[in-house]
Amino acid sequence: MNPLATVGRVFLNLLAEAGRIGLFTFESLRNSFAPPLYWRLLGRQMLALGYFSLPVVGLTAFFTGMVLALQIFIGSS
Repeated sequence: MNPLATVGRVFLNLLAEAGRIGLFTFESLRNSFAPPLYWRLLGRQMLALGYFSLPVVGLTAFFTGMVLALQIFIGSS
């Protein structure tokens, strides 16, 4: 088989996959803002995902900072 044909086939498959992802993204965004919009439910979900996840984010940042401090301490000795 011709190596150039193989590269071309891989490139065309890559473009086809990128097109499918683009269409999926477009359809998702279009359907996200189509009526009916349930504003109260949207607000509850935003609160649950954003505000109530702050303790998890804070704990992760705390432990990441401890590991970073330990690595800097070990690296400087």
